[in-house]
Amino acid sequence: MGIAMQLTTEQIQRYGEQGFLLLPGLVPEDRLRAYEERFLDFASGTVPPAAGMKLMRDVMVVKGSVRPRTAVEAVNKLLQFEEDPDLYGYTTEPALLAAVRSLIGPGDLYTLATNVFNKPPRVDGRHPLHQDLHYFRTRPAEKIVGTWTTFTATHRDNGCLAVVPGSHRGALLDHRYPDWEHLNSGFFGVGDAAVGAHVHIEMQAGDTLLFHPLLIHGSGHNRTDACRRVISTHYAAADCESPDRDWRTSMRTRRIPG
Repeated sequence: MGIAMQLTTEQIQRYGEQGFLLLPGLVPEDRLRAYEERFLDFASGTVPPAAGMKLMRDVMVVKGSVRPRTAVEAVNKLLQFEEDPDLYGYTTEPALLAAVRSLIGPGDLYTLATNVFNKPPRVDGRHPLHQDLHYFRTRPAEKIVGTWTTFTATHRDNGCLAVVPGSHRGALLDHRYPDWEHLNSGFFGVGDAAVGAHVHIEMQAGDTLLFHPLLIHGSGHNRTDACRRVISTHYAAADCESPDRDWRTSMRTRRIPG
């Protein structure tokens, strides 16, 4: 794709039924490579983190259970890249914005929870089945959309996403830390409450998954010898509400004019 276009009626209906929608080749390859290179600048230590940005090391690296071969392999994810114009360019990709507005309506958007996930090899690295709305106080859920764009191909061997189709039509479930030996901070899960069969979403570099914040999803081990890397954000419509009245002016959000 790579150009701004509205989703079709069929695509919108599929999202409504399943809670997710896969869009092949949404982000142009040249810009995708630029975003990845910028992430590598931060993860390798070549460039100091931007204001508010966090580089999260995998728990097995922190505890000394695994010795990473490179600085990049120590990083599980980069959080909050709102203050870096280069990485933040991902959130204003025209095709991405057009697709998101097809689902939650026209007008101003705000970005929430910007991340680059960098699942390293040789660690546990699993993310239990969860719902992203657990991490947000902004409502309603129908006015929030998550995006997940692959830098590298994702498949069963390197820990692609697993989703429970249709689970977004349920309630926000109780989230707790699973009883795992190696679990990264903030990786909550729904445990036995995740009723329903999950499916694995295999993607090529540049593909984008749109998903509802109540969709139950997670990811498994990376059994390959390279990092599995994606860039992600969530968008909330400007008319969303929150107990925190200043959510639209928080450092963790940025306005994208409609």
